Amino acid sequence: MRVATARGVTTLTLDSPHNRNALSTALMTELLAGIAAAVADDAVRVVVLDHTGPVFCSGADLKETAAAYASGSVPAGMLGDVLVAVRECPKPVLAKVAGPARAGGLGLIAAADLAVCAQEATFAFTEVRIGVIPAVISATVLPRLHPRAAAELYLTGDTFDGRRAAEVGLVTAAVPAGELDAAVARYCASLVRGAPGALAGTKELLRRPAATDLRAEIADLSARSTGYFLSAEGREGVAAFRENRLARWVVAVDGGDGEGAG
Repeated sequence: MRVATARGVTTLTLDSPHNRNALSTALMTELLAGIAAAVADDAVRVVVLDHTGPVFCSGADLKETAAAYASGSVPAGMLGDVLVAVRECPKPVLAKVAGPARAGGLGLIAAADLAVCAQEATFAFTEVRIGVIPAVISATVLPRLHPRAAAELYLTGDTFDGRRAAEVGLVTAAVPAGELDAAVARYCASLVRGAPGALAGTKELLRRPAATDLRAEIADLSARSTGYFLSAEGREGVAAFRENRLARWVVAVDGGDGEGAG
């Protein structure tokens, strides 16, 4: 895996084109280390998951899996750790998908906060076609997919393109291949405008389970809101808005339009 950091953005590039960036133990170990390092580095504001070669990720490393049968344990068991690390990363994670993704690779895409793909990229939940089920990845995939689409795509194993991936909620946006870099850059430019603590707190909100007691929910959210307004970041953000300037945490972004809060 390759790691590069510039202007607050760390790019973790899956770099195993010989096996189509399959999720081998080695690659998943490197991914976990890369995410942990990005989380620990205060200069890092956004994490981008990229890839070399024509394929984003082909899913589990089936060659390694076959070799591991004798031990009674398979590398796919480690995938859950990777999905949790991506999903619970306190910094925004964006998946950049220029080519095909299959099976476990779709779990990785769904775990990211944002995902942008080329319209020409293809996707498939191929598990049923090799006699297994998309179990672990369901933790990140099913909250993204529309239920009818999930049933169709899980059960048929059929291939679908980037446009369909956007329609069913697997990715945030699908763009022509030639516009992919620019689209990712635009998202990163927006993400680095957010306050680090506020971004982490917003990610927590997005992961909250549905409320069963509305009054208790409102009370909790009101307390959270007050806490953020009274925090150092909140005070700086309000001051920057009133003074028509960029907040101190903004990284490498030109311009300064005011933004409100609720």
